[in-house]
Amino acid sequence: MGLIFAVSTSPQKGMRKTNISQGIMIAEHGLEGDAHAGSWHRQVSLLAMESINEMIKKGLDVGPGDFAENLTTEGINLVELPLGTRLRIGTDCLVEVTQIGKECHNPCAIYHQAGDCVMPREGIFVRVIQGGTVQGGDNIEIEAEQQY
Repeated sequence: MGLIFAVSTSPQKGMRKTNISQGIMIAEHGLEGDAHAGSWHRQVSLLAMESINEMIKKGLDVGPGDFAENLTTEGINLVELPLGTRLRIGTDCLVEVTQIGKECHNPCAIYHQAGDCVMPREGIFVRVIQGGTVQGGDNIEIEAEQQY
């Protein structure tokens, strides 16, 4: 089991996200008010604080949301989760892993802003099955694993 370290949104794609105290996850849509929300497989992005800390050790001045992730986690190995894994976030939210990593956009705006982008290597994407509120300090745990 891990924790949600931070919740972040942005009004446009390809930019750093701003931390918010609490977010609303909407079923089959994503995080309310975020540019990536919508009817597709990458509704919400997750990145581990451990990955961000590795970038800090390399000298980058970065923190939660700076790699355009919606949920910064701690204590759960995101990149080892198989596609189809369902994660319970807090008491209400249920999400399903739909993609691990992504192709960067030659390099992306985040790379130019931060000096590197760990999201293509270590970020994951989920779709929201069951919505609800999410905030820093919420538990995140594997509810079911499915290998596709």
